[in-house]
Amino acid sequence: MIFREAIIADIPQMQIIRNAVKENQLSNPDIVKDKDYECFLLENGKGWVCEIENLIVGFAIVDLVANNIWALFVDPEFENQGIGKQLHNLMLNWYFKQAQNPVWLGTAPGTRAADFYRFSGWKEIGTFGKEIKFEMTYKDWNNL
Repeated sequence: MIFREAIIADIPQMQIIRNAVKENQLSNPDIVKDKDYECFLLENGKGWVCEIENLIVGFAIVDLVANNIWALFVDPEFENQGIGKQLHNLMLNWYFKQAQNPVWLGTAPGTRAADFYRFSGWKEIGTFGKEIKFEMTYKDWNNL
C-alpha cells in the first residue's frame, strides 16, 4: 500500500470509488463533478489516496475553507484493511498543522462510517440535513 497526496489525474479513480460505496451513496452520481474535486485539491484543501498496484483503493479530502471533511471513502473490496484509518489520520494530522479550528463532517446515521468516526474520537454535535454532524477539535485530536 502506498499513501500519497492526491493529484488531478487521480480524480477518475476517486469518482469510481465514490460511486461504488455501499453506504452514504449519492442519490445522483452526477451531482459531484470532477471540477468539485479539482477545487478541493487545488484551492480549498488537500487530498490523499491509497494505491495498491497502481490502483487507487481509497481517498480522503479535507476542505480548509469550510473546515470540513469533504470525503473519506474506501473501495468496498478493500475495506477492513486499515486504509480508512490511515487516510483519516494523514488528513487530520495535516489539517491541524494548517488550522486549529474544529473540523466537521456529516454521515448517515446507523452506518459503519458513523461508528468509525465515534471510535476515532469524533463528537456528535447535532445534525446536518438528515446526517449526523460530527466534530473534531484541535485539542481532542492532540489528546488521542
